[in-house]
Amino acid sequence: MNILNKKLKYYTKEVIKYFNIAIVASGIITIVVLFKYKPIYAVSISDKQIGYIKDKTAFEEKIKENAVQEGKEKNLDNVNIKTNPQYELKLVNKEINTNENEIAKTIEKDIVVTYKYYELDLNNSPIDLVDTLEEAETLVNQIKEENKKDDLQLSILEKYTENAEEVKTTNIEVAKSNIQTKIAQATTNTKKEQQTAKVENNNTIPEINGIKLAYTPVKGVISSRYASISSVRNYRSHGGLDIATKIGTDIKAVAGGKVTAASYQSGYGNIVKLNHGNGVETYYAHCSKLYVNAGQQVQAGQVIAAVGSTGNSTGPHLHLEIRINGETVNPQKYLYK
Repeated sequence: MNILNKKLKYYTKEVIKYFNIAIVASGIITIVVLFKYKPIYAVSISDKQIGYIKDKTAFEEKIKENAVQEGKEKNLDNVNIKTNPQYELKLVNKEINTNENEIAKTIEKDIVVTYKYYELDLNNSPIDLVDTLEEAETLVNQIKEENKKDDLQLSILEKYTENAEEVKTTNIEVAKSNIQTKIAQATTNTKKEQQTAKVENNNTIPEINGIKLAYTPVKGVISSRYASISSVRNYRSHGGLDIATKIGTDIKAVAGGKVTAASYQSGYGNIVKLNHGNGVETYYAHCSKLYVNAGQQVQAGQVIAAVGSTGNSTGPHLHLEIRINGETVNPQKYLYK
């Protein structure tokens, strides 16, 4: 037993001795390697090495910072490096120098920076730009509360650009003042239009089932009358009134109501349908643009679409239908007299 213990102690000492020698040798080798070599990143583009950098993370951050125009950090959406450089950690001779600046210039040529900002539109017309969604939402809520109008057509649109010079934003107070001014102008114009409509109708606003038709949708030339027969409609009786005018002309709602459809429909093309209550509906067809959505409440005189020539159409015009309990009636009994 004593002999076994002595042998065990001997071999244990030998193992420890050789282990210590190995540690010392590894240390010496490491010192020699570090004395002659250094760890740095080799940078390659399309499998072609273009140089060395010290720190990959710091280098990429610096590249992105340099790409973003000063003062536009809040509008930054994305920085895309198209060249997709590859990095490989290597031990190289200490005499080899890094060339971060040269590599950065090469990579920066293929960087695309996208900026985002928020446009505030009133009645589909752009008013101002702000930097953040939080600013835009705060502004919209404040204006709706102050004007006591839940149906105020004030919307927020995301806008993107690769040219930072296009991003001209304003602070929230300036934007608020500009929007309030536009609302006041729109209110004044609406009152003037209402007064004009009354004069045009000899101070008498036509009615259908108690629904006042305060506005003519567009001004133009009647090109096809109600109940007329034409080969364009396969000799079927015309269910509405066609008013010819140029493409893009604003189309106004004849009365307030709810949008039941705002989409493309065979024959009609782009069409807006309004339900005014009491069984009264109006259709506005062949539009080039639609400015409202199904389910939306609109006011009398509000611009809801633009004149076009979509669907079964021989030229730019508005096809206007008035329906009572689903049956068409002649619009000229009430409008365009």
